[in-house]
Amino acid sequence: MSEQKLRIGITQGDTNGVGWEVILKALADQRITDLFTPVIYGSPKAAAYYKDTLEEIGTISFNPVAGASEARRGKLNLVACGDPGEITPGVATPEAGRAAVEALRKAVQDLRQGTIDAVVTAPFNKETVQSDDFRFTGHTEFFGAEFEGEPMMLMCSDVLRVGLVTIHLPVAEIAPNITHERILARLRTLRRSLIEDFGIVEPRIAVMALNPHAGDGGLLGREEQEIIRPAIVEAFDEGILAFGPFAADGLFSGNGYTKYDGILAMYHDQGLAPFKTLSPDGVNVTIGLDVVRTSPDHGTAFDIAGKDRADAQSMRNAIYTAIDIVEHRRAWAQWTAHPLPRAEREKSHRDVSVKDLPQGDREEQ
Repeated sequence: MSEQKLRIGITQGDTNGVGWEVILKALADQRITDLFTPVIYGSPKAAAYYKDTLEEIGTISFNPVAGASEARRGKLNLVACGDPGEITPGVATPEAGRAAVEALRKAVQDLRQGTIDAVVTAPFNKETVQSDDFRFTGHTEFFGAEFEGEPMMLMCSDVLRVGLVTIHLPVAEIAPNITHERILARLRTLRRSLIEDFGIVEPRIAVMALNPHAGDGGLLGREEQEIIRPAIVEAFDEGILAFGPFAADGLFSGNGYTKYDGILAMYHDQGLAPFKTLSPDGVNVTIGLDVVRTSPDHGTAFDIAGKDRADAQSMRNAIYTAIDIVEHRRAWAQWTAHPLPRAEREKSHRDVSVKDLPQGDREEQ
């Protein structure tokens, strides 16, 4: 960890969901500011409301700031934005959706300006955030548009990392969007993230099939033979250690997934169902962009909002993961800033091994 504490932005999400509850619980430990400088984007009124619903979190006080540039170390800094009006836990309202988007946009503004190092997003309701100027099916797509990249969703925990070829698509649209080019691009992105963000020297990646039993030789679909397998072969020829395609049920039975550093699933539920079963406190990471964004792996949980029942461990893990990725990326950038070109390195080796050897050794060469 660098001597200068990282500033991590945290957005409030839907003010009628569990966002504020998990934020408050995650930040309740006074030691948290020894790790990083929190900058929370949200409504002071919502924060006060949910503080009153929680037991055993002690005293939490916020340092009001206009933006992250004013954030103070050792404080829980709060950028006031996203007022939802009336707070009604468990109820999906347009006002709460607008408040979530306002907080998100303010955090992204600071992220773009470099006054925060990463963003951790509390969950919002995908329906209530929709408006004339916000037409995104999730945070991942929003960040991709804001930072002009091709984002990829990666679910990660201590035991499993699952990336997705397609993200938030209706089931009927999944198969047409499984293409050779998209799979290859996702494998490149996943490999790069596993190396630069997670410090894995040369990751092994398992690729899941689309159809039951991996298509059964074409009897249950030909995507495996005509699209997925050729993409894996091309990726392997590029130096990506990709294997498969594996039937989803077979890969996750008998701990087969533990042989791999990452898994590439074809669609949302195919990857997230086993992931959430095996990793209930996992983290959603947006990879493929130059900025760092993470989030808990759960939604707004309207059914338990305002009842002091939400578990904050996934939010804590999202914060820790954001910090780790920022540090890993900076270390990787430093390590690879001035690499010795391969040709010069090989020439240098030849010079040392032949030219500089004693005459007798040269003759043996």
